[in-house]
Amino acid sequence: MKLPIFIVDAFTAKAFRGNPAAVCLLENKLDEDVHQKIAREMNLSETAFIRKLNPTDNFTQSSCFGLRWFTPASEVPLCGHATLASAAVLFYKIKNVNNTLTFVTLSGELKARRAEDGIILDLPLYPAHPQTAIGDTLVQDIRYSPDTRKLLVRLSDTYKRSFLENLKVNTQDLLQVENTGKVKGLILTLKGEPGGQTQTFDFYSRYFAPWVGVAEDPVTGSAHAVLSSYWSQQLGKKDMHAFQCSRRGGELEISLCPDGRVDIKGGTAIVLEGTLTA
Repeated sequence: MKLPIFIVDAFTAKAFRGNPAAVCLLENKLDEDVHQKIAREMNLSETAFIRKLNPTDNFTQSSCFGLRWFTPASEVPLCGHATLASAAVLFYKIKNVNNTLTFVTLSGELKARRAEDGIILDLPLYPAHPQTAIGDTLVQDIRYSPDTRKLLVRLSDTYKRSFLENLKVNTQDLLQVENTGKVKGLILTLKGEPGGQTQTFDFYSRYFAPWVGVAEDPVTGSAHAVLSSYWSQQLGKKDMHAFQCSRRGGELEISLCPDGRVDIKGGTAIVLEGTLTA
């Protein structure tokens, strides 16, 4: 069996930055265990599988596809950067003729539409609820999103971006501290700094998900489905510019929609195209 496969750096316009995702195009149905084996072989935070929903569909003309995402350890219900990567493959490599694509996923229908300088994802907007902090922690706020099982920790406003960038997080300790299954991802976030010598961002973040086999994810669309809700309330803004300050780094343009969803725009760079023999 030979499968077309691509690696796409998402939420960046430059190769080797942003968040890399593998994208497989499925002409036929795969055995369930093969999805996980391929994701483990690719060893990226997520591998996306785009599948036709009907026998008469084709990747160039059709506008609706099935989409699943796998980490090296498990299937996940939502992955923004791998959705962005999937849309980039269909738009730019396969030359899909449509301006908007619909993906049928475990998180419902997600849409990706062309923009002049990137691709805009239409994702669910997930609220996060206040939590009680325990211990002497230098945090401003703690919230929990039950829909995504992500814990959002806002660091004290006294910290600068460099503190978040240089913060050492032992993800093995996280697995020991939280083993109830309630948390599947930890978001650390910080309010943006005023302008000056560097580009202005409304907020910064880093994301850790050792519970699903990803120690630190470089740029995370699903985390921003939670962050967008939180920072919109905190800043009183519907349109925001965010930066995930992992080692690779990535930028996201955010717009909250009247229908209770969020548009997240990002660039992509396709860095590899090949055939997977399975």
